Amino acid sequence: MAENKDPVPPFEQALSELEKLVESLERGEMSLEDSLQTFERGVELTRICQQSLKKAEQRVSILNQKSSSAGLDPFEKNE
Repeated sequence: MAENKDPVPPFEQALSELEKLVESLERGEMSLEDSLQTFERGVELTRICQQSLKKAEQRVSILNQKSSSAGLDPFEKNE
């Protein structure tokens, strides 16, 4: 069984790394090759973030469906 060399980072870590890469690219101090490699990593991190957000959105949607079908009682203030 092949081992995955680059485990998928958690959302917050991927976003933080992506922000650093963008800052590096915006400075414009890298060679073309380094810029391309940085851009490729940025695309990879963007996909990871998008997948994480999609999974979170699906979980929220499922939870909303479950709670709406649970027949919640209306909220009443105690005065």
